Amino acid sequence: MSDLNTAQNSASDVKAESRIFPPPAAFAANATISGMDAYHAMCKEAETDYEGFWAKLARENLHWHKPFETVLDETDAPFYKWFEDGLMNVSYNCLDVNLQKGNGDKVAVIFEADGGEVTKVTYKELHHKVCQFANGLKSLGITKGDRVVIYMPMSVEGVVAMQACARIGATHSVVFGGFSAKSLHERIVDVGAVAVITADEQVRGGKHLPLKVIVDEALTLGDCEKVKNVVIYKRTGGAINLTAGRDLWMHDLVANQSDVCEPEWVSAEHPLFILYTSGSTGKPKGVQHSSGGYLLWAILTMKWTFDIKPSDVFWCTADIGWVTGHTYITYGPLAVGATEIVFEGIPTFPNAGRFWNMVEKHKATIFYTAPTAIRSLIKAADADANVHPAKFDLSSLRLLGSVGEPINPEAWMWYYNNIGRGNCPIVDTFWQTETGGHMMTPLPGATPLVPGSCTLPLPGIMSAIVDETGHDLPNGQGGILVVKRPWPAMIRTIWGDPERFKKGYFPEEFGGKIYLAGDGAIRNKDTGYFTITGRIDDVLNVSGHRMGTMEIESALVAHPLVAEAAVVGKPDDTTGEAICAFVVLKRSRPIGDEAKQIATELRNWVAKEIGPIAKPKEIRFGDNLPKTRSGKIMRRLLRVLAKGETITQDVSTLENPAILDQLKEAQ
Repeated sequence: MSDLNTAQNSASDVKAESRIFPPPAAFAANATISGMDAYHAMCKEAETDYEGFWAKLARENLHWHKPFETVLDETDAPFYKWFEDGLMNVSYNCLDVNLQKGNGDKVAVIFEADGGEVTKVTYKELHHKVCQFANGLKSLGITKGDRVVIYMPMSVEGVVAMQACARIGATHSVVFGGFSAKSLHERIVDVGAVAVITADEQVRGGKHLPLKVIVDEALTLGDCEKVKNVVIYKRTGGAINLTAGRDLWMHDLVANQSDVCEPEWVSAEHPLFILYTSGSTGKPKGVQHSSGGYLLWAILTMKWTFDIKPSDVFWCTADIGWVTGHTYITYGPLAVGATEIVFEGIPTFPNAGRFWNMVEKHKATIFYTAPTAIRSLIKAADADANVHPAKFDLSSLRLLGSVGEPINPEAWMWYYNNIGRGNCPIVDTFWQTETGGHMMTPLPGATPLVPGSCTLPLPGIMSAIVDETGHDLPNGQGGILVVKRPWPAMIRTIWGDPERFKKGYFPEEFGGKIYLAGDGAIRNKDTGYFTITGRIDDVLNVSGHRMGTMEIESALVAHPLVAEAAVVGKPDDTTGEAICAFVVLKRSRPIGDEAKQIATELRNWVAKEIGPIAKPKEIRFGDNLPKTRSGKIMRRLLRVLAKGETITQDVSTLENPAILDQLKEAQ
């Protein structure tokens, strides 16, 4: 069960933030939700008639091929079903509906490649590309219910691949292009993929990085017999091997396909995608999302959180390999007919002014990025005046957003003053892979902003902070964040593991019907605003990417030199949280240059096993790990050591207290 003490201790460290920034009057006057009275009225509507609230929104915001009659089915809780008897198609809602509204010639995607090359695609052109690729997939025998793994770079083609799967009723599972062959293999096997869509290479920071080679390696690791085809987008023209009868180029597949593809009408509960996220156990878990409820929330949060307008140029800097890239690149912006920017590369190439240059060049009006990126760009701006945002025309911006992890107040203030020039509300969004979209966030035309706080739940989201028995806690007291009622965009199950789903998200300790977010939180005594205080399980949040400690520990122990490993997180100015690994070798403890050499070897090993994002920032070697006399690793002591703090806790139960001094030295 979750560690409530961690939540409460973290919460006690939260300092009251006194700075408050009301919405600009001009923004509020034209906002979709204007003023707190409007917000409270919507919350009241949801509380008064919960099913009616969601049914009305579903009818108003989605195109239904066959209207639903049943709103919420709770008979098999916690396997909740929304709008299940309704038929719809996500791709149709994103593309065809826009053509019917006269948006065919409107630019859907402005794509900027790593080298700065720009491609613009209209809704009509995107519709054609999706239909042609969907027909190509059908020609390979891929049908409704099949699972397709997508392992691609940021590109128009990546969006097309996802939309094409949705169009034919295939369930996609996107794997971030930074994951290793082993991680890719695990996901291909677990999801039972019949095909993989990839590229020859990806380009990041001027470097060509392999994708197809990694797919080839993954498919040699066994149990991949279901994969009949590998479709390759030619991104760079880099040398790759083609396996006859299995591999084919995307451009060859679509060459003679019709640009008309009738959508596959599916139940609103049909799995749109399965996205793997790290858990506190070693095996990644496949978060399964529906079609109807998920898309409804993507649309509503585009309207409510981002106050999207027809004239906006929306830019979410995420990768499609993460849920943010699903909801706020591939589906949400297109479903509301927006023009969006999609970029390939990194924020610091060709220099750390790239984001600001792109805002200026493309006249972005809404900018949505991660605190990690903001913090790294603060450092860059301090070091080089030429990349400081003051050097760029950012006057097109009207709204800023933060995603992936809590943003510290000082980074928030820099973002507000230097990027928004004091004129742009910041929506500090809290949500998860499992929630499908924003859960708590300021509404830019309504909510007074407080730096570092995600403020209040969106209408219809019944959030609360409880103790370990599920009882509500008073404001000002830290506890466990939960959601008391199901909502349409929530996770439906863990693919192939319903018991893990129930145990992890709807534990019996809470009655089996309350969603456990896995985060600690505290509410301000005066405003009731929420502040997230961090994970309360063994999951790290590094640059907004969730990784299970067990996953990293398992990778380390798989190395021939390693006998035992324990991984914890430590605060990091740039990434929010950094990975700190405590390692016991099968031989004597290394010191000096040898320790540095082995630490480098272990980092590279983890990068190969999981991916570069999982590399420990610090590795510390000891003759043993701090354990109780019963053999339990005392992780709370490791967290203190990782932070560089003095251990004040009682260590009398330790088997060997002397090893604590060994573990202070980081490599």
